[in-house]
Amino acid sequence: MDVVSDAIAAVRLGRPSSSRLRVSGNWSVRLPPFEGAGFHVVLSGSCRLLPDGGGEPVALGPGDAVLGPHGTGHVLADGSAEAIDVRRAVPFEEVRDRVVRRPGDGPEVELLCGKYRLDRSRTHPLLAELPEVVRLPYRAGAHPELRAAVDLLAREVAQEGAPPGASLALPSLLDLLLVYMIRAWAARARTGGWPDALADPATAAALHALHTDPAAPWTNDLLAARAGVSRATLARRFTSLVGRPPMAYLTWWRLTLAATRLRDSDVPLATVARETGYGSPYALSHAFSREFGTTPGRYRERVRAGGAALTAS
Repeated sequence: MDVVSDAIAAVRLGRPSSSRLRVSGNWSVRLPPFEGAGFHVVLSGSCRLLPDGGGEPVALGPGDAVLGPHGTGHVLADGSAEAIDVRRAVPFEEVRDRVVRRPGDGPEVELLCGKYRLDRSRTHPLLAELPEVVRLPYRAGAHPELRAAVDLLAREVAQEGAPPGASLALPSLLDLLLVYMIRAWAARARTGGWPDALADPATAAALHALHTDPAAPWTNDLLAARAGVSRATLARRFTSLVGRPPMAYLTWWRLTLAATRLRDSDVPLATVARETGYGSPYALSHAFSREFGTTPGRYRERVRAGGAALTAS
């Protein structure tokens, strides 16, 4: 496994969804905040996005994609008006998958919209570092895998009825789109942190080793040897870029995996302990309680009962 795949898999809940929005004239639609991430891709025309909490509107043109990784509420509006009147915005659910023509001279705009349900209690720091709005402007030749996923997804959504295999193809394409959008952000981000961590050979090699086999009896010396640098060099670079020393990150990641297994499966605690590098259920329970403030069994009961998940420290 790799860090981006693991970061998404640890927090993803249920199945993603998507729809099309086709509007013209002077229009605006509101999307409320939600527990997940959302995206829009402009298939034709242009529009603007205004996130809740103020800030400047984000202009979007043909081929542009935008990711809202933290579920921030926002308004989408036509690009012709000088100002966006959020009070007149129509709820998105009232116009999704419909052709809506509003009074005014604005040209027709078509968007592909979607969202993913995420468990915020175990958000990986890579995802937490993403800004509220990630704009990925269309540029010829840039991010061809993202463009290919957008094209395939648009064609799948545009088909009438339920074509054969759609129930499998659509969520798979949506998952692929999320991966490609995060990749595109990491490739062009200049903020330090996780994009730099994934680009640094030693840190990336250490992260790959920890995510490939988190249950292995890792030590700082073994990890440094795998990364091809000295122990001191790895500790300095890893801590600076990731925000935690290697062994502290490993502990956090093991407990995150344990919480995910408890949430998503009925496997015995002994199996969870073995899969996450703990010698016994007691050892896992002790570490889990210290991190989450409750025992693994009570945690599983709570998330299964539909209660709010607990946040690790």
